[in-house]
Amino acid sequence: MTLATDSLPAGSLPIDSLYDDFKSAIKDNHLVVESDTGSGKSTRLPLWCAEKEPDNGRAKRVLVVEPRRVACLALSSFVGSLFKDAEGSNHSKVGHAIRFDSTVTAETQIAFVTPGIALRWLQEDGLASFDTVIIDEFHERRWDTDLLLAMLKQKALSSSGLRLVLTSATIDGERLTSYLSTNTAQGCTTNTAEGSSTNTAQGCFQNTAQGCESDLSAKRLYAQGRRFHVELRYQAKESHHLPDIRGVEQAVKTAVSQLLTETGGDILVFLPGKREIQACLQACQPLQRDDKCNGSELELLALHGGISPMEQKKVLIESSRQRVIFATNVAETSLTIPGVTAVVDSGLERRTHQRNGRTVLSLVRISKASSEQRKGRAGRTQDGICIRLWGKGAPLEAITPPELQREELVEPMLAAAGCGYRLSELKFVDTIPDKALAIAEQKLLSMGAIDEQGLITKHGNKLSPLPIDTQFAHLISAMPDDECRGLMVDLAAALSVPHRLFKLPASEQDLKDLSEWEPLGCDAFTLIKLVREPLPGFMSENALVDLNARKEARFLSNQIRSALQLAGLNHAEPVGIKQSELRQRWLLSVIKALPELAFVRREKRITALGNGYSEVQIGRDSRFCTELKDFNGKESALAAVVFDQHSIAGKGSKQTLNLASCMAPVSLKELLNTDLGEERLAENREKGASHKVVVETVYAGRVIGSRLKTVEGEQALEAIVRSIGLGRQFKGVAARLNNDIAAWNIWLALGKNKEQAPTPELKALGTEPLVFESYLSNKLSELGVESFDDLELIEAEDLLFEGIPEWERDAFDAMYPSQLYLAELKVSVEYLPKRKLVTLVYASGLRKTGPKRWELPRWVGWKIQYRKASRVVDVK
Repeated sequence: MTLATDSLPAGSLPIDSLYDDFKSAIKDNHLVVESDTGSGKSTRLPLWCAEKEPDNGRAKRVLVVEPRRVACLALSSFVGSLFKDAEGSNHSKVGHAIRFDSTVTAETQIAFVTPGIALRWLQEDGLASFDTVIIDEFHERRWDTDLLLAMLKQKALSSSGLRLVLTSATIDGERLTSYLSTNTAQGCTTNTAEGSSTNTAQGCFQNTAQGCESDLSAKRLYAQGRRFHVELRYQAKESHHLPDIRGVEQAVKTAVSQLLTETGGDILVFLPGKREIQACLQACQPLQRDDKCNGSELELLALHGGISPMEQKKVLIESSRQRVIFATNVAETSLTIPGVTAVVDSGLERRTHQRNGRTVLSLVRISKASSEQRKGRAGRTQDGICIRLWGKGAPLEAITPPELQREELVEPMLAAAGCGYRLSELKFVDTIPDKALAIAEQKLLSMGAIDEQGLITKHGNKLSPLPIDTQFAHLISAMPDDECRGLMVDLAAALSVPHRLFKLPASEQDLKDLSEWEPLGCDAFTLIKLVREPLPGFMSENALVDLNARKEARFLSNQIRSALQLAGLNHAEPVGIKQSELRQRWLLSVIKALPELAFVRREKRITALGNGYSEVQIGRDSRFCTELKDFNGKESALAAVVFDQHSIAGKGSKQTLNLASCMAPVSLKELLNTDLGEERLAENREKGASHKVVVETVYAGRVIGSRLKTVEGEQALEAIVRSIGLGRQFKGVAARLNNDIAAWNIWLALGKNKEQAPTPELKALGTEPLVFESYLSNKLSELGVESFDDLELIEAEDLLFEGIPEWERDAFDAMYPSQLYLAELKVSVEYLPKRKLVTLVYASGLRKTGPKRWELPRWVGWKIQYRKASRVVDVK
């Protein structure tokens, strides 16, 4: 293969200066390549790696891992146009592979793929057909690219021909070079980037008698980019002002308006998400009209992961009109947008991170490294301008933390296990939190996806290839029949597309039409019907459905159905009200597979639901009723299966707010049928002489059902103890026992039990304070009582005890009472013998002043205090 220079842009690219060093170094080294944005790394390096070697004449296969689908498609198309064989004819030897779309064949030499595809291929055949793997834009530190690097580094120890290349404009090259060069887990002697030798204390990893399995080192290459001057401005009034989402639309409009008067080139505006893009695009529309009045044509465009390929192509080709492009981080790296001479940077992005054990999505400020990447977009072809909406002295973090330190590790752990590795044993550039590892391991163990040794199970192998979240894959495989499995596949597909499939209507008529179309108020069935059935007219007319997202969901559903040998969507049964029995069976199976998905309303906060471990709020996107009755007066469901939720940062440093966005209403009766919850005796509810008791089933702190039951064992003892305590059995015994226990506990606190002869009865009482319920329950067990009928075999006196000697009891009670009745005042008495402190605690009475010393027993040498509410005073 040769590179036709006449196909390249006029002039060489900055990266071209590295060609000789790159070709020489890659023979015996992994490489870390650093070069400025726009230097040509993403287009040149794959071509260099694919060149035929002069000695054997074999063209090499190159896998290029790109973090984003948009970049994958764009780079595949551009590099493909540069790739020519010796005869000069175009070849389809450059392809791409993303979810739902692949042009890679056995003849493809350069394959641009997303990290998810690379992980799947690594699991299937270990990427055996590729000679070089390039991980582009490694500075983004996604979990999948970090995991790929860790596993490929391990694989390279036994694959002498495999080369790894990491590229970025902003990267800690020295640290990465050291990471690739040293093999501390195996103890292999390696060379550093400077050529010095390092040897670990464990000795060399042996492969029979040949010494090191791999003696590859790593080298760091750097090419100075072709930088044009970028004038940097800060728009905030104060130097310390941080990036702020408040008023971002007006701030962007001000900056864009200013730049339109200074530059004739395109303007790139960086924003955190689609919502802000739409808001800023709308705010800047008056500028478009003003430019038309001035004789020019201004074009406003959006660039994010959800736009169609046609819209993407429109952004990535040159235009005769001046453009303002509102983009997310997708424009920060890899993609080159021609014509951009100015950048407006909001300084914000949406980023996941761990908060109180959950992965939450938050609006955060970008790092300094990201701000430099964004700034570089303004100086690609000529001098440019960058306006930052924050202050010059704003304290931004240096680099963006890696995802493996910010997110849940269920997906990475299953992916690693699928490739034959334990996530906890792989060596990463940065350490992984132990807590996150433990949580992920427990979740996968509960799903049966890995075993106790961390190895993938047969069930895990079924989950891993499915192109959806591990939780959905587990639910699909856990369904009892094809009908339930089909429902789960369609719902999983609808929830797995990058953008929301459906939005709730705003008008009352549309809400009424929606209720008639799907009368259960079920988010899950709404999405399933949207995937399976033709769109109703009111949804099409009011653009309630994202057609691109629906198309992608249907494609994904058919893809999973094909893998599971299920009938395609065209043969799926319509989802109607007549299928309520199927729906109940499906939801029951879901709860049995993942009980934590079942939530019940809080009794006092009806918009909140709990599952015993966490709490969710009803999200704005959910149809689940926020009132106890819907607008038709029908009682709303008190429980739901929550299929999808997202977490955002709440108030405080550890709080999270979990918003449920896909809920399937279920009744408390249906919830009871899942065997969730724990039984307890209802308070003061026994039925007649049969001594049947009311047993309540409690789930997540709420009673979800009750029934009459003849209790046995521990429940019977609990009911008997309560009955005696209420005076229904052995009348008078409870009062006497409570008095004796109170006196005994004071006797213990004073240490007087040590002065007594250690009789068997005293030994049985122990040295810890007694509690009425515990003492009585233990006593009944000793007497062999197991049911109410057994009470006829014992006497009341059998339940009593004599701890304090009878001849000392009256004097002791007089000196150390547990309660005192004074004039218009009742107090309970607490004793702290070690501190010689008596505390009188207000119980009742109309007396406004506290007790007087002369009213109290002679507590010689004791300090006395009186406590009422939070006020404590000394009694003198």
